[in-house]
Amino acid sequence: MGVCGYLFLPWKCLVVVSLRLLFLVPTGVPVRSGDATFPKAMDNVTVRQGESATLRCTIDDRVTRVAWLNRSTILYAGNDKWSIDPRVIILVNTPTQYSIMIQNVDVYDEGPYTCSVQTDNHPKTSRVHLIVQVPPQIMNISSDITVNEGSSVTLLCLAIGRPEPTVTWRHLSVKEGQVFVSEDEYLDISDIKRDQSGEYECSALNDVAAPDVRKVTVTVNYPPYISKAKNTGVSVGQKGILSCEASAVPTAEFQWFKEDTRLATGLDGMRIENKGRISTLTFFNVSEKDYGNYTCVATNKLGNTNASITLYGPGAVIDGVNSASRALACLWLSGTLFVHFFIKF
Repeated sequence: MGVCGYLFLPWKCLVVVSLRLLFLVPTGVPVRSGDATFPKAMDNVTVRQGESATLRCTIDDRVTRVAWLNRSTILYAGNDKWSIDPRVIILVNTPTQYSIMIQNVDVYDEGPYTCSVQTDNHPKTSRVHLIVQVPPQIMNISSDITVNEGSSVTLLCLAIGRPEPTVTWRHLSVKEGQVFVSEDEYLDISDIKRDQSGEYECSALNDVAAPDVRKVTVTVNYPPYISKAKNTGVSVGQKGILSCEASAVPTAEFQWFKEDTRLATGLDGMRIENKGRISTLTFFNVSEKDYGNYTCVATNKLGNTNASITLYGPGAVIDGVNSASRALACLWLSGTLFVHFFIKF
């Protein structure tokens, strides 16, 4: 059954037929903004997703019929609502203006809207285009990642929005004076170095709203290296401390040796303390037999390193011969520890 037969309202049938004919009959010529004739719709309407859009049409008292359409679908004809969408409401229907509002606008509302009028049996139309903007939103981003130094890393950041957002990567942990930025969804890092570890920030921006920002943490594993180890002089009967500092990811495990003997807490009044990247060997009451060369060994799953540290008394001389002997002892220890660590892991 047609609309006319269903409603039994002849005048409404006439409105429907007339409105639909406006898109078929040549006399329904679109009117651009700035034309002296009417109807005159506003310029393109731009709103953000979730806001309300007001569509206005300027008319005069010569108008006998007026309607708003979305493409070929009638939204309102005069005061009568034809749209079943509860978000569409009429705002103004006066001899000079005919306006409707679309509430809670979404992207599917974007497109052309037509103000159609009839005056003295001459239909006229005017169009306005509704543009819906969507704030940027990051939909997919790489998870935190741990890699070994020298590996290749690819970070991904996918964002949506209208207009399409610009995606930028930035290294937050970068040293002052250095720049590490990529304006792309993908950030490729080849042969990654330890100083490239830290937080990477992805920002999606399209000027509709504040940028959407997410972060990824990149951890770079590398073998230990001893950054601080200093010889210490102390008198007999005093407290002496040997300190060894190593940088490594994962954090290094420490061992202390005197010649080929591994030391342990409680042995001959000594104490070993490991706190983070620093290990200390403490002598609470130094005796003559405590003087000599000690080796600090730092180990993680990527390798090991060592340093020789001397505990000496007043007037002692650290000569080149002793240094060479220590180097030979360290070499022997490195080989022994490597075999031990290889079997452990």
